[in-house]
Amino acid sequence: MILQQGRPQDCADRTARELAVYDLLDRLEIPYARADHAPAETMEVCAAIDEVLNCRICKNLFLCNRQQSAFYLLMMPGDKLFKTKELSAQIGSSRLSFAPAEKMVEYLGLFPGSVSVMGLMNDNEHKVQLLVDQDLFRGEYIGCHPCVNTSSIKLRRADIFETFLTAVKHSYLSVELNGE
Repeated sequence: MILQQGRPQDCADRTARELAVYDLLDRLEIPYARADHAPAETMEVCAAIDEVLNCRICKNLFLCNRQQSAFYLLMMPGDKLFKTKELSAQIGSSRLSFAPAEKMVEYLGLFPGSVSVMGLMNDNEHKVQLLVDQDLFRGEYIGCHPCVNTSSIKLRRADIFETFLTAVKHSYLSVELNGE
């Protein structure tokens, strides 16, 4: 696994979802570094990617309320435990659970294992509320998938929360998760 700057030179085997991320980041003039790897389906696998990117890949959870009328994308440190009760109290939504995969595809254009803040570029109807654990604001860089779990990108936190989210017309709600 090697850290490279920007988009791949050879894009022949890349998905349209992944290329759309690079196109948007390039158009917004957001610099990024990228590492290609085997599918990263667990946070344990992401630990090795963290070392190459020299930043923390965040855990991204796609959640919904019981009625499936409110959907959330939660970004949090990968090593932190997630307790639904703790988050539910902060956002005023009871009975949070993982949202169905078909809603992830419908709203974010993503498949399980590739959930990322980058998927908000596909949420044109603003069906998904971004929730961000405040610990992610402590580092300069954040790592995430470019809508596929076979690559990871390193971006400046400010570029995500200011430039990217503004461009895709999304805001975020800061939450404090203790994992207790």
